[in-house]
Amino acid sequence: MVRAVVFDFDLTLADSTPGIVECVNHALRKMGMPPVVPDEIHRTIGLSLPRIFASLTGRSDPAVVAEFSGGFIERAEQVMADSTVIFPHVPRILSRLKTRGLLTAIVSTKFRRRIEGILARDKLIDSIDVIVGGEDVDEHKPDPEGLHKALSMLNVKAADSVYVGDHPVDAEAARRAQVPFIAVLSGNSGASDFHPHEVRRILLSLEELPDSLNG
Repeated sequence: MVRAVVFDFDLTLADSTPGIVECVNHALRKMGMPPVVPDEIHRTIGLSLPRIFASLTGRSDPAVVAEFSGGFIERAEQVMADSTVIFPHVPRILSRLKTRGLLTAIVSTKFRRRIEGILARDKLIDSIDVIVGGEDVDEHKPDPEGLHKALSMLNVKAADSVYVGDHPVDAEAARRAQVPFIAVLSGNSGASDFHPHEVRRILLSLEELPDSLNG
């Protein structure tokens, strides 16, 4: 029986695409590198900053990655919260889950404090029991550390939970944590992107989630 539903954040519960595009290109311009077209950045949303940079530039040397990450975070402090919009159906879905007595959590590469601010702004902070953000772990997804930490804080076994996300990196993190995974096609990944992964269900919209948990 499912006791806890753990969510990814970006493109699962909220659209932060404009802010991420702005922050990536701000960091690249600051480094003297050419900006990247939005479509290429869209495909990296959900990855850690080092993996975003490597995916877009093919570079992974630590000093340059640190410079990119610093530029991204600098701009994110200015624009990310205001440019992130919770999907309209999310409050209703969270309310249904809480009414059923389910615990809820978020595990994301986004900073916890930023997620908390966005949820507080939209009066949703009380709908989430635990948030594990990028600053709370040593290793980001697909490493399972964030999921392990959230489930420990919830006092729920992996088998009694599900992780809901929009990106294959979420599916891989769930597999490593031995948590059943539900994919939602609210991001830039299609159903075929999840075929190599262990997926309990693929949802066209998060609105299907409460009914999909039955049984």
